[in-house]
Amino acid sequence: MRVVATAGHVDHGKSALVRALTGTDPDRWEIEHQRGLTIDLGFAHTVLDSGETVAFVDVPGHQRFIANTLAGVGPAPAVLFVVAADEGWRAQSSEHLAALQALGVRNGLLVITRSDLADPDAALAQASARIAEARLGAWEAVSVSARTGEGLAELRAALDRLLAGLPEPDVTGRARLWVDRVFTIRGAGTVLTGTLEAGTLTVDQQVEVAGLRASIRGLQSLGEPVRQARAVARVAVNLRGVEVDRLGRGDVLTTGSWWLTESVDARLDAGSEEPPEQLMMHVGTAALPVRVRRLGGSDELAVRLQWQGKLPLHTGDRLVLRDPGRQQVLGGAVVLDVDPPELRRRGAARARAEVLADAPERVDAGRELARRQVLRTDQLTALGGSVEDLPEAVVRVGEWLVAPDRWASWGTELKAVVSAYTTKNPLQARIPAGAAAAELGLPSAALLAPLAESAGLEYRDGHVAEPGARADLGAAEAGVAEVEQRLAADPFAAPERDELTRLGIGPKQAAAAVRMGRLLDLGELVLVSPKTPARAMRELAALPQPFTTSQARQALGTTRRVVIPLLEHLDSRGWTRRIDAGHREVVR
Repeated sequence: MRVVATAGHVDHGKSALVRALTGTDPDRWEIEHQRGLTIDLGFAHTVLDSGETVAFVDVPGHQRFIANTLAGVGPAPAVLFVVAADEGWRAQSSEHLAALQALGVRNGLLVITRSDLADPDAALAQASARIAEARLGAWEAVSVSARTGEGLAELRAALDRLLAGLPEPDVTGRARLWVDRVFTIRGAGTVLTGTLEAGTLTVDQQVEVAGLRASIRGLQSLGEPVRQARAVARVAVNLRGVEVDRLGRGDVLTTGSWWLTESVDARLDAGSEEPPEQLMMHVGTAALPVRVRRLGGSDELAVRLQWQGKLPLHTGDRLVLRDPGRQQVLGGAVVLDVDPPELRRRGAARARAEVLADAPERVDAGRELARRQVLRTDQLTALGGSVEDLPEAVVRVGEWLVAPDRWASWGTELKAVVSAYTTKNPLQARIPAGAAAAELGLPSAALLAPLAESAGLEYRDGHVAEPGARADLGAAEAGVAEVEQRLAADPFAAPERDELTRLGIGPKQAAAAVRMGRLLDLGELVLVSPKTPARAMRELAALPQPFTTSQARQALGTTRRVVIPLLEHLDSRGWTRRIDAGHREVVR
């Protein structure tokens, strides 16, 4: 399948042309038929003589609905540009052509409609000259009459030639589908439609849309159920796990890993008008307010664009910039960097423009990593680089890529952080992983375990330490040793709180002894030997089952202060089971 959008001035016969080619009326709303005016996107398809299926996205021609027009044209790889023979080139013809320039559409077919009402030659010459001035390449031209059918056979043949020259889509990579409609179907749930520009979608596949995780319940393409849809195609996606009111036109459905961004550095097209600070940006089916900042320097076309909400963009994406006040397309821009650095210092914007002056459409992966030091794989892909082009020395941890020198410096810093922490906290021989990651400024805690290993440190139970490190109990060592001796003789004789105070054992010292495996805290500083639970089980198993708390206390020769938290500890380990408020039993 191929997808083609229409373009052209209002009432020049775009919808009538699609209807004549496909037998389907693309105007979906009653108000469109009442007013004789296309307001929203329309969809239809046909099979050409070559056997190729072509899906049309019919767009409004009226100036008031230009946002809908751009939503239809944005994801389409080719266009039918329509000019009426009896009216010739008009205002919206120019705006639609400007939009095509901004989007970088180079594959098109000029169609002169209503050739039964006037000689098409004048309109053909005028439109061909405008398209040539726009430098969109050589477009074939056909004159037709949707009313009489004259020229439709030639148009279908020209469409075949247009589609044969389109580049093959990438069906193996990540999928990206810009949503143009969202609705519900009774018994099925949320359905969205759009033009799948790249990748492949499959039933039961996991996807992301509008920041939400979902799975594909069903797929349709051109009204027929399919198990798989491959780009480029018109697709309807039935989703599980997403409510219809969470989605809308301009959202994006993706598979794989995408870098989501709220700002880009871009280069305006040559000849673009001087943009004001506030504009509307159109990309795919999305339209959103954007703040424009000229960067200055030798590259006068370099700009920083910022907006609210994250979009899955990559280097080379085309953007349309439009002034809603003047209702005019000012020009286009190409994305150069989807993760631009902050511009904090004086002169940073001008320096950034100098960097962008030579920015290629595809970055050198090794050079980019050397500059940034740390990248996520999806970020590198969005920047136009390839993981396969990285040198072997690059450290790869899951989705993260780290330059070797940064990895080595992190390892050195981690050793210093561990040493400083344990010196300051002698009762804790290990630093919590979260604290260590924060000290180093790691972009992800997932990097810490492999980093500790490479630095010769020990990572265990969410902590980092020197190999064989042991907490230093200091002045509390003698007191802990005395408690250990007492518990060895009587495992259920947990010392009272005042005794612990006399022995120099407070909450911090007790916690250190627990981490060292020397004591077990049943809660509220009820300290016993780590072997006490097993000793208790031998005694409790000998009791008639079930047993009461009082019977357990007597069997263990201890107090309620000890027996209650001890029984709760045994319950939590699944060794005993509470039957009711007064009875327990040993789990056999």
